[in-house]
Amino acid sequence: MRKRIIKVMIVVAVLLAVSGVIVHLWPQTTMVAQELPQTGVEAPSVAQSRALPILVDNPYIIADIAEVASPATVYISVTWPAQTVDTYRRPSSNWDPFGSFFDFWFNDPFFTQPQQREVTSAGSGFIIDESGIVLTNQHVVGNKGEGQTITVVVDALGLEREYEAEIIGSDYSLDLAVLRIINENGDVFPTLPLGDSDASRVGEWTIAIGNPYGRNFEHTVTVGVLSAKGREISVYDSETNSPKIYRNLMQTDAAINRGNSGGPLLNIKGEVIGINTAVHAQAQGIGFAIPINVAKEVLDELITTGGVSMPWLGIWYQNITEGIAKQLRLPDDKGVVVMDVVKGSPAEEAGLKPWDVIRRIGDRDVYTTDDVAEEIGKRKTGDEVLITVLRSGRMMMFTVTLGNKPAALR
Repeated sequence: MRKRIIKVMIVVAVLLAVSGVIVHLWPQTTMVAQELPQTGVEAPSVAQSRALPILVDNPYIIADIAEVASPATVYISVTWPAQTVDTYRRPSSNWDPFGSFFDFWFNDPFFTQPQQREVTSAGSGFIIDESGIVLTNQHVVGNKGEGQTITVVVDALGLEREYEAEIIGSDYSLDLAVLRIINENGDVFPTLPLGDSDASRVGEWTIAIGNPYGRNFEHTVTVGVLSAKGREISVYDSETNSPKIYRNLMQTDAAINRGNSGGPLLNIKGEVIGINTAVHAQAQGIGFAIPINVAKEVLDELITTGGVSMPWLGIWYQNITEGIAKQLRLPDDKGVVVMDVVKGSPAEEAGLKPWDVIRRIGDRDVYTTDDVAEEIGKRKTGDEVLITVLRSGRMMMFTVTLGNKPAALR
């Protein structure tokens, strides 16, 4: 009897041990499916859970992506028309400032000598159409008609050479430019697929490819993660001697340096999710890229018209402060106040005036300047928009036909 009890206990122990092994070997999606609904996260499918090891088991996945993407990433060199600059002459070794009063005051030993100096710039870009259409930054190549000569260096198998290129479209405010390689031989170029930057997630892998510091370091590959989305930065623009504001940028810790501008930021699928644009001068591992969806929205317009139209109302406006509310005897702080109306603008033609309080645009109530910018930005040049304003205690409505914002105001 005792032996039989011992046998039963052994069998039970074995069954428990086996069941434990089975539980540990069984796909964990069954347990995850029971737990995840409490957090509102959709449980991964069995196929997805089995696909994850593929990334782990392939230590060369970054190398594979770089191998495919590098041939479509190009080096861009720009030569600008020679500019006249003033240079200072060094005084000769035997010059004595105290020896001759006349020479010192009337023959300036440090006088400027005008010289012609060639100006060059360089950056990166990537081919998006096999005919030779290249996407890059506007600040790399400038605008059409500025007299610059653009050279695109391709390093794809059988196409290792320099090509001349021309600008077919650019936009300063978006910092985007589209080039066409002058392709007299009918060469077929490698291309990069454009991904969906809206679907990108903070923490996912990112791969930057470009030419930091010129051709000596061309096709440099750096890896990091998408650190943040929706960043806003201010960069000094030497062309306008004023800060240039970039909004809604993607932040990455993949190393980006001078010369990377215009190059692709890729996801782990090898798709372009951003255009490398700027770095934080006082930090390490903080680079920024323009979301590729921004470029996709205006790409056709850049190619077909050479620029991007920007819907424009033509007013200067600000949020309502407590002081403004008291001064205008407003019932509340809803809306934005028009500080000035640009002469000849759509707003002036429609009848808007300074000190009007915009309370509503279309069917949306307005509370801040961001609301106004967002509503106007959603529309196109030529669209009619109904604007409700409060003027001297009376509600009034105006129909405004949006214009195209002048380049000087962008």
